[in-house]
Amino acid sequence: MVNYVTKGIDISVKSIYDGSYFKNYSLHFSFNYIIKITNQSKNTVQLKSRHWRIFDSLSSDIIIDGEGVIGQKPLINPGESYEYSSGCLLTSPVGAMRGFYNMIDVNTGGKFRAYIPTFKLTAPQALN
Repeated sequence: MVNYVTKGIDISVKSIYDGSYFKNYSLHFSFNYIIKITNQSKNTVQLKSRHWRIFDSLSSDIIIDGEGVIGQKPLINPGESYEYSSGCLLTSPVGAMRGFYNMIDVNTGGKFRAYIPTFKLTAPQALN
């Protein structure tokens, strides 16, 4: 598990290898990740959008931008956490992800980025 804190927003990530399979006659490696966002600040914040950069050792980087996460734009009060899981496919058994959430401080209206630390996506067989 990796974590990073930006302006009192602690983001921790755990990645899990979920197996491999063929899609469109190509081998793909499936990864899940669980993200926990904990508000350690004194103000309520809202996650508005996300930005991801996915590194695949056999492909070009993939950039993903979108509203919220898994169809939600959660409000996170001080001392509370929001957790969700998602996943991605790679064409290789080795990769990584990193990014940020565009957040708003509900009390002040201030906007900021909460950075998601780089986390590895590695299939166990790639370690041998």
